Amino acid sequence: MIRHPEKIKKYNPTVLKKPNWLKVKAPTSKTYFETLDIVKEHNLVTVCQEAACPNIGECWSKKHATFMILGDTCTRACAFCNVKTGKPSSPPDPLEPLNVAKSVHKLGLKHVVVTSVDRDDLKDGGAQHFIDTIKYIRELSPLTTIEILTPDFLRKNKNYIDIANVKPDVFNHNVETVPRLYKQIRPGSNYNESLKLLFEVKKHDPSIFTKSGIMVGLGEDLDEIKSVLKDIKKSEIDFITIGQYLQPSIHHEKVHKFYSPNEFSYLYDFCVSLGFKMISSSAMTRSSYHADEDFIRLKELA
Repeated sequence: MIRHPEKIKKYNPTVLKKPNWLKVKAPTSKTYFETLDIVKEHNLVTVCQEAACPNIGECWSKKHATFMILGDTCTRACAFCNVKTGKPSSPPDPLEPLNVAKSVHKLGLKHVVVTSVDRDDLKDGGAQHFIDTIKYIRELSPLTTIEILTPDFLRKNKNYIDIANVKPDVFNHNVETVPRLYKQIRPGSNYNESLKLLFEVKKHDPSIFTKSGIMVGLGEDLDEIKSVLKDIKKSEIDFITIGQYLQPSIHHEKVHKFYSPNEFSYLYDFCVSLGFKMISSSAMTRSSYHADEDFIRLKELA
């Protein structure tokens, strides 16, 4: 993806050798290409493609795609993200919410994840677009559970509460990394405001599950990770995801460390001790990776 020159920082390329547990096969299944056709048919954007997710082959082979609304251009320039950045050239597509809902129906999804780029240029940050998408999905696929992964809506007059009012099943917003690294990794965002968003959603409607996630390998240490996990739990967040950061290009932050399966197991056990309702901690974990299976299993246990 092309990133605006004024926002590009020249980072050193990753020099660490990628371990075997991070290698994935190229997608070849028939179902993968059927999912691709449905996405293309409705002119949709998926975070699976835009963020160069390593799990796309597995997920799309199960007809599980994470839809990215509000266009393909983000107004932020996070050092870890492969989505292109800049000033969006057009307003949100008014047909996009319905097209997402049609795709969800065609794919027969039991659980869908809808995310977006940051749209600081919009008065409400894109909240109404999320609301419309949720409403259309409920209309066409009333049995499908809906998970949203939103921006932080900084300086947008708490428009995320408007989204909570239409009751998505899961309200996700990622803190991404430790507070010390925010200026370098997540410029334009605020650690405490991200936690506050999810805390206020939970207080507004306790029936909505809240979720957040972090990446490891960006230069943090174990004590910082554990401190963030404690902060997330104190914010009454139900679900937590922990995954390995992978460098999308030489223009992004380098990988400082590849965490081992044993280290991810240790973090999983630490999250268990904190009392999270759902935990995913592995090298390949992403916010929406196995989100459908995890949520369906949680409902069966409830």
